[in-house]
Amino acid sequence: RRSVRRIASKYLAAVQEAARIMMRIRNTKGHSAFVIEVSMDETDTPQTPDELFVILSALAHEAVGVDTIAPKFTGRFNKGVDYVGDLEQFEREFEADIEAIRLAVKRYGFPPHLKLSVHSGSDKFSLYPVIRRVLARTGAGVHLKTAGTTWLEELIGLAEAGGEGLALAKEIYAEALEHLEELCAPYAAVIDIDPARLPAASDVAGWDSQRFVAALRHDPACPDFNPDLRQLLHVGYKIAAKMGERYLRLVRACEETVSRNVTLNLFERHIRPLWLD
Repeated sequence: RRSVRRIASKYLAAVQEAARIMMRIRNTKGHSAFVIEVSMDETDTPQTPDELFVILSALAHEAVGVDTIAPKFTGRFNKGVDYVGDLEQFEREFEADIEAIRLAVKRYGFPPHLKLSVHSGSDKFSLYPVIRRVLARTGAGVHLKTAGTTWLEELIGLAEAGGEGLALAKEIYAEALEHLEELCAPYAAVIDIDPARLPAASDVAGWDSQRFVAALRHDPACPDFNPDLRQLLHVGYKIAAKMGERYLRLVRACEETVSRNVTLNLFERHIRPLWLD
């Protein structure tokens, strides 16, 4: 009972806020027009399976019919780079979380498709065999959030195309470097960037397509790969968003290289190792 009170004191206010947000969306969109995900992945500390179960019980009490839930797992889930942590511990924790969800579905009437969501889940190549083993043992599903890696592959496609695409990629990096602290502050729990390892914008301005792509593409075997640059550009998506139509026009103009990189990355490096191989 003391443990439940401790967990409730930590998470109940957030659960109640999630319920208020859900009701506002539901009142606007109706009951069946959206999927509900509750995420806690950018908290300071990971949730244990016991905490996950108590959070789910609180969500049930607040009538939040959650479809996916994204806890913070142990280890580092930094943006755009591989997992750092104990793979065996993660495997035990991931399976225990699935069992907590199954118990919550049975006890509180959540939809049977309720599943774990892995945020900052892209590029965690060392984890995919682990997750696949657990899914095979349990028959559970999983939601893998990959929006960030797709944005980076768009940027790789622009740089690979050369010309205006490469120039825009360099411009985005230069502006991201200039606004380093501002861009990184909201993501402090999920990035590890050493400013000393970030190349100067003036150096990047002299790179050709091959050099820029090598620095950005997630290939630890490549001597030019720079995980600090990759993480910075991952959180630098706001710069491209502010460019609006200018950015979108170049993505369309470079469709061949953008599409090839996005498709290869999602299918071969994410979907295949998790569900097909």
